[in-house]
Amino acid sequence: MQSKTFASAVALIVAGTLSMGGAQARDQLQIVGSSTVFPFSMAVAEQFGQDSRFKIPVVESTGSGGGLKLFCSGVGEGTPDISNASRRMKTSELEACMANGVTPVEVTIGFDGIVLANSADGPAFDLTLEQIFLALAKVVPLEGKLVANPYRKWSDIDPALPGEKIEVIGPPPTSGTRDAFEELAMEAGCQAAADAQAVTIDGDGCMEMREDGVYIEAGENDTLIVHKLESNPHVLGIFGFSYLDQNSRMIKGATIGGVEPNFANIADAKYPVSRPLYFYIKKQHVGVIPGIMEYVAEFTSEAAWSYTGYLAGKGLIPLPDDKRAQSRAAAESLTAMGM
Repeated sequence: MQSKTFASAVALIVAGTLSMGGAQARDQLQIVGSSTVFPFSMAVAEQFGQDSRFKIPVVESTGSGGGLKLFCSGVGEGTPDISNASRRMKTSELEACMANGVTPVEVTIGFDGIVLANSADGPAFDLTLEQIFLALAKVVPLEGKLVANPYRKWSDIDPALPGEKIEVIGPPPTSGTRDAFEELAMEAGCQAAADAQAVTIDGDGCMEMREDGVYIEAGENDTLIVHKLESNPHVLGIFGFSYLDQNSRMIKGATIGGVEPNFANIADAKYPVSRPLYFYIKKQHVGVIPGIMEYVAEFTSEAAWSYTGYLAGKGLIPLPDDKRAQSRAAAESLTAMGM
């Protein structure tokens, strides 16, 4: 599914593409990055491999931070062509890219919610952002002071919550989901708690997770977290909405502020813990590594990323029509990313 516009974009930059030491270029795309974007990227890769003359791309789930580190490490066959991300590239990462001769092209692909979920057989959770912060923060305000988190059960925070031990499995620091969760849930919940207790906590302190065994870091594998929830109905997990959507018979999402984590609420920005998703194209590889723009054309086609596209069926919350058009145009023109 390639367009004339994409073909033109490739032709325009071939003359300025990198040299790969005279060797024949790799003939298979290499994609790294976010575990949240991974199932969407895999679906596109498989469709792309079926419908084009190119091989199915290799897609690895390395986490947003890990993927961008590899992506920005330089140019050449040994480096990835595309990096998926469940948060926007940081200024420091863009600077690293530029220092290593990499020009990233940013493509926003849609939205995702970050959910707290547990087994369908476990208790129902209706949480506030403040309660999430009080459950997972390393230090919390208590009686006008900052103290090491004393809460062991959810009911210690609020008697209306289940009398279950607080135990949450979530992503490591390299994950974009972790970054976004800390900003959207932990920092927001911290400000609510700090205001109530008249205690000042700086932003970094708000986002520091517990290290006493209550918060358990999983690897860059959200499917593994889902499987762990199945075997222990009292544990909660943190991951992208698409994994809840695809496993709704086995797990259920906690409501946050009374709002359910579902497609409509995330699309309407009612669900408070939601964020945009991205992938980044290495401009220097376009026209050298075969199939990059054709893959991008498939991903940004209406058959894939619209409200009726196959990615919506996998849990991607599509961009509005005008935003999809803008994002597709940025990809087609290979517009270099700016901050």
